[in-house]
Amino acid sequence: MRKMSSFIAAAALAVGLSQAATAADLPRKAPPAPLPPPPLTWTGCYVGVNVGGVRGRFELDGPFGGSASRDGDWGFAGGLQIGCDYQFAGGWVFGFRNMFDGTTNSRDRAFNVVNAAGTLVATGAAELRMRWFDALTGRIGYSWQPNSLLYFQGGAVWSRVEANLVLTNTATGAVFAGSASTTKTGWTIGGGWEYRFSPQWSVFIEGNYYDFGSRDRTIVDPVCAGGACVFSTKATAATALVGVNYRFGGFGG
Repeated sequence: MRKMSSFIAAAALAVGLSQAATAADLPRKAPPAPLPPPPLTWTGCYVGVNVGGVRGRFELDGPFGGSASRDGDWGFAGGLQIGCDYQFAGGWVFGFRNMFDGTTNSRDRAFNVVNAAGTLVATGAAELRMRWFDALTGRIGYSWQPNSLLYFQGGAVWSRVEANLVLTNTATGAVFAGSASTTKTGWTIGGGWEYRFSPQWSVFIEGNYYDFGSRDRTIVDPVCAGGACVFSTKATAATALVGVNYRFGGFGG
């Protein structure tokens, strides 16, 4: 009886070992392949910084019946931007952005004031400054590659413009001195190229034109008729900027 029990136990052990060896020889199922990352998209929001150059142009009409214009030198511009984009219909991208930059754009200039007939009516000197600008723009662009975007933009702009003037009437020798400081509202148009070098980071280069319109100013001065001098100033500017953005999101279906 004991021999029979030992035989049965030995047979069971042999069968178990044989099954274990057979299972070890079977091919194992490979783990599933990882899913591909979702495609890159420009949909999302961002914050960033920019630096570059700005050049302003100032035009003056009056107060002695003539006009003059002067280009400033290139100055420094730099600041911050924040915005959002939405990608649709394949590669089209629509967005909006607010950019605030401080500038060092200023120029001291001597100039002549002439009337419509070309007659010299005054000589003068001016100190012209553009302190900052704030541009709120919409933009439309096309991404022909997932990480490359060409865009155009336009919208409203505000700028702090200051002018200190000294004018001498060539006919009477009367000297007019005054200053004006105002926040001008205007429009802007421009374009650029943005490149994503990682899902969350991008760099851009762009150029913009700003027109701040004209504004009449009145300064009290006894040399003017009625003791008040009225003149009109107009300011325009152009910028060339480079910047970097940090993007929130950046992936989508």
